[in-house]
Amino acid sequence: MAASVHYQIENVTKQFPMRKGTLQALDPVSLEIYQNEFVAILGTSGCGKSTLLRMLAGFTAPTTGQILSHGVPITGPGKDRGMVFQAYTLFPWMTVQKNVEYGLKQQKMEKSARAETARKYLNVVGLDGFADAYPKELSGGMKQRVAIARALAANPESLLLDEPFGALDTQTRSHMQELTLDVWRQYPKTIVMVTHDIEEAIFMADRIVVMRARPGSIKEIIDVDLPRDRDFYIKSDPAFLDYKRHINELIYEESLKLEQEELGA
Repeated sequence: MAASVHYQIENVTKQFPMRKGTLQALDPVSLEIYQNEFVAILGTSGCGKSTLLRMLAGFTAPTTGQILSHGVPITGPGKDRGMVFQAYTLFPWMTVQKNVEYGLKQQKMEKSARAETARKYLNVVGLDGFADAYPKELSGGMKQRVAIARALAANPESLLLDEPFGALDTQTRSHMQELTLDVWRQYPKTIVMVTHDIEEAIFMADRIVVMRARPGSIKEIIDVDLPRDRDFYIKSDPAFLDYKRHINELIYEESLKLEQEELGA
């Protein structure tokens, strides 16, 4: 049975007003993302990948076109979508437990139920012993675990990840990639992740959307045909390295084009 479509991105463009004219951030983009699929969006800086993710989140509207969730147009943020940013966006004056509970409190969940839910997801991300700690007492990786637990606690249908591990060191980043995949297998959701890390995209995603340099559009969509139960060692697999080589070439082409345009300007 074919997977159902979760998100439909239909001829979406995005322009930003400038002092003189407009900046075309995205040329028409069309894409279908399936229920419980893991999609990574890759591209050079300024190609519009984070802008596209923010439109999925409902934080900003397309200039033209539309984005549908289960056939319904997205017109703003919704509790069906959880967002995790590179910056941890934790409240420093709240304990880890209270940070995870925050969204549940906004949803008017009863006190004991939200405490139980927060404990459950802190356990899922391996922080069950840190409920009473404050963000300043945590490492970067631990802070990002709290952010993921907070997003999961609201039980969204999808997670939107914007460079979630970009500020972490290499070893912590690898641990967080594996943790995120473990959580995704345990609690299946549609995940859309923006990243600049080619290895990360191949390791984590079912499909990779490679964007052209600005104005952004889709250059190629790559199906990652690797075993779904991936671990660190798959990164040395010949098939993995073939994907990495091909995507490097695509990104290099776009970087070169951007450089030539800037020199020409």
